[in-house]
Amino acid sequence: MSMNSTIEKVTARIQKRSAASRKAYLAAVQSNIRPGPRRKRLSEGNVAHATAACPVLEKTELLGAKWANVGIVTAYNDMLSAHQPFATYPDLIKHAARRNGATAQVAGGVPAMCDGVTQGQDGMELSLFSRDIIAYSTAIALSHDMFDSVIHLGVCDKIVPGLMIGALRYGYIPQIFAPAGPMPSGIPNPEKAKVRQLYAEGKVGRDELLKVEAASYHAPGTCTFYGTANSNQMLMEIMGMQLPGASFVHPNTPLRDAITAQTTRRAVQMTNLGDEFTPAGHIIDEKAIVNGLVGLMATGGSTNLTIHMAAIAAAAGIIINWDDFSDISHAVPLICRIYPNGIADVNHFHAAGGMAYLVGQLIDAGLVHTDVTTVAGGEGLIEYTREPLKNAHAEADTVLFKEGPKESLDTDILTSVDKPFRPDGGLRLLEGNIGRSVMKVSAVKRENWLVEAPAIVIDDQNALIDMHKAGELEKDFVVVLRFQGPRANGMPELHKLTPIMGSLQDKGFKIAMVTDGRMSGASGKVPAAIHMHPEALAGGNIAKIQNGDIVRVDPAAETVNVVSDPNWLSRPLADAPKVQNLDALGMNMFAPLRGQADNSEAGASVLGRPEWMV
Repeated sequence: MSMNSTIEKVTARIQKRSAASRKAYLAAVQSNIRPGPRRKRLSEGNVAHATAACPVLEKTELLGAKWANVGIVTAYNDMLSAHQPFATYPDLIKHAARRNGATAQVAGGVPAMCDGVTQGQDGMELSLFSRDIIAYSTAIALSHDMFDSVIHLGVCDKIVPGLMIGALRYGYIPQIFAPAGPMPSGIPNPEKAKVRQLYAEGKVGRDELLKVEAASYHAPGTCTFYGTANSNQMLMEIMGMQLPGASFVHPNTPLRDAITAQTTRRAVQMTNLGDEFTPAGHIIDEKAIVNGLVGLMATGGSTNLTIHMAAIAAAAGIIINWDDFSDISHAVPLICRIYPNGIADVNHFHAAGGMAYLVGQLIDAGLVHTDVTTVAGGEGLIEYTREPLKNAHAEADTVLFKEGPKESLDTDILTSVDKPFRPDGGLRLLEGNIGRSVMKVSAVKRENWLVEAPAIVIDDQNALIDMHKAGELEKDFVVVLRFQGPRANGMPELHKLTPIMGSLQDKGFKIAMVTDGRMSGASGKVPAAIHMHPEALAGGNIAKIQNGDIVRVDPAAETVNVVSDPNWLSRPLADAPKVQNLDALGMNMFAPLRGQADNSEAGASVLGRPEWMV
């Protein structure tokens, strides 16, 4: 099958746009590649410090500078269900490394906060910035120059993007990701959403809500809905940074441990001490980025990746923007129904054929590039049409793979490119006199797309909750929630408002949202023009909207505009509210980061542009 013309066009456009920066990045990668174990350039004192606590045999090998040394960068903590299984990974990796003629050390840890815990709370204002702190922490872990390859342990929302950014800034080192896998399925997602909405309506109490939430998030492993965490896992596979079929195997199972051991084996094989040297900067190129964008559209992935992918790409000298997302969305059909785009979860997706079937469909339709470098080696992306066999190992640390299914095992969850659930990827770039924003429409019923209604302008999501409790929202409206961008307060998710707006929409009211903040990886059934930029604090026109202005949100036309007062743009900007609770949560420490944050389309990064992007 020949490549889809739109995919070819977007790829060529990104390559042309990125020509100078990508060339400079690859030159920087090449200048840092050198033969032999990397620690050979360290002094005797340097190496002595790095090996002082090692067991005698490993210390001998490290001091001898003959074996490869694998670094482990871990986001373990036991508050995050997705990261709790990582507690056992370092020992598992160290033993697998020994069996494969190498050593392994934990290079460092990175923070890992949970958006589920901070959702709707003040701590959410640190969430997006934690991504770049993770990138910084990854760089610190790798700065010792002791490692010939690296295994990254991370799953969730900001953690994988942060690890990726840090990994690509050390793009001359081979690197691979080892996930933990999803928890078993709990209470069905629609039932959970229904109870949340009933609670917002005052029809059930906290005890019943807590019972349902605990039945949904109930075990070690990733949350099972298709939000940012599971979108990350799909991306790591389709972009070739973790092994085929690694994403959605349950934690604490023999197959999961075997995949982790095989990941270690590949980490050793990819070093420059063998003949399969595969630095990370050679894996993530323009074609890999495009493959990632295609995967997002085909699966209805998280809107958060419209921010994170720009930051990841920039770390590899690649420049993308929302026009690329939009064009790919129009070309790629949605072939997955995973909550919130359906009722199934990622376990059902995996059982229906999962990543192997998905990648096979996209290859057959000419929607992805197969001529890419991956951590699996072999035939590029074609390797990802295969899946690991349970309990079938040719030898220690070698997982056998079989051809993935050619037919979906449940067409209500995973269909074909020829018979998609919708003809496009369900992501819209909305532009107009307010600015540029994105909207995920794949979970929004078609009759709810167009909303033209008076604006309710607020600067704090709790204001809408108070209005709802006071009975003031029984009408059509567009809530304009501003001063929620990265420079204002760190761009928190605003998913706390979803049950209220969903309930009002179900009553027949025309409801929409326009905001310079984020929603969630689980952006749902209410049309929301999010990530608006320029943001209010950067002089964006969203700061000129007033209560009662008629706002038209029209994803079919891909527009978002104030349509009432023709002179509204001449108004002065509204004053920014005082950011609340900075001292209480230590959030005043992050004030300098807010001041230097880039816009959301450029990745909302606080790292500053890499030298090759200048």
